[in-house]
Amino acid sequence: MMNPRYPRKRKHNDLCGKNFLRFVIYVFTFLFLLSGVAFLATGLYIKLEKFTYVNLLGSSTFPIATFLLIATGAFILLSGILGCTGACVENRCCLVMYAVFLLLIFLIEAISGVLAYMYDGTIREELTRNLNKSMMEKYSFDPVFTKSVDDMQIEFKCCGAATFEDWKYSRWLKADNETLNNTPESCCKTVGVNCAISTHPSNIQYDSCSLRLEQYTKSNLVLIGGIGLGLCCIQIFGIIFSCCLVRKIKDDMMRRHF
Repeated sequence: MMNPRYPRKRKHNDLCGKNFLRFVIYVFTFLFLLSGVAFLATGLYIKLEKFTYVNLLGSSTFPIATFLLIATGAFILLSGILGCTGACVENRCCLVMYAVFLLLIFLIEAISGVLAYMYDGTIREELTRNLNKSMMEKYSFDPVFTKSVDDMQIEFKCCGAATFEDWKYSRWLKADNETLNNTPESCCKTVGVNCAISTHPSNIQYDSCSLRLEQYTKSNLVLIGGIGLGLCCIQIFGIIFSCCLVRKIKDDMMRRHF
């Protein structure tokens, strides 16, 4: 004859298993929300502080990866609230949606990281091919682009895409017959009116802007790629725990009916 204590023990163990999974979901979601804050903060920092020279790049990969990072952070915050709610009220629908959202976030993070690292490998070729052409054609004719070039040359202490001699072939120098400068004034070590008349190394910068911009962009791409690929794997654990809790809740409901 079956001892009536056994079913109770089984029920107690199942309850402990379910409560344990709920606790794990809470802990994971807390860490998940922290990662969301990290994604959002990093994306906004790059967007607000590091987008000064994005219009000098010949590709939209860098801004796309940045916006994916921001979108992922916001999506993580919303998904975390959904996961906590589902675990608290034991709502299977919320938990299933939470697992699906985790899968989507995993894919977005992976794509963002892969884009960053792929672009990191092609940025030198792209800058070599496009930056000099853009600077020679657009400088002084596109106000936004002109300001970006001047800011870049001043901040990075550089002149020209490859060398200061690039400016000899620029549309700006050919069109402006009144200028006495041989390079833009932003090339000068001490910026001032007509400071670029002399191209002596004591007067203007000789470093390549293409190389400096490459280093600057790569440092941001490493940050995006590292966060995207480094944190995307934790979503797998959240998916597993969510599915296990859904199964436990379903089994518990079936036992109550029978």
